[in-house]
Amino acid sequence: MKIWNFILMLIFMMTSCSNGSSAQNLTWYNNATISNIADDPDKPEEFVRISIGISQQVFYLSKKSPEYKALMQKTTESFKNGKAYNIGIENNTNIIRQVNDIK
Repeated sequence: MKIWNFILMLIFMMTSCSNGSSAQNLTWYNNATISNIADDPDKPEEFVRISIGISQQVFYLSKKSPEYKALMQKTTESFKNGKAYNIGIENNTNIIRQVNDIK
């Protein structure tokens, strides 16, 4: 019986740790709108430069990311229509990893 408790506890710890680590690696910009979208002048085949807010902080969207189309669609909607999103930026890379609707 103790072995089953240990296995269940181990599985619980592994799943709870894996979910939290990716969210902790992001810095969030809440209620943010996109102020500019342009290809990166240094690596246009790899990145799109995204400016957020009035101060136009520059972040990057990787064209090689599996979520590129969905993220690009949301950032374009924000740029064209002024729609605000919660935007998650990966720490130490300045790459946009999540663009979520405001709840």
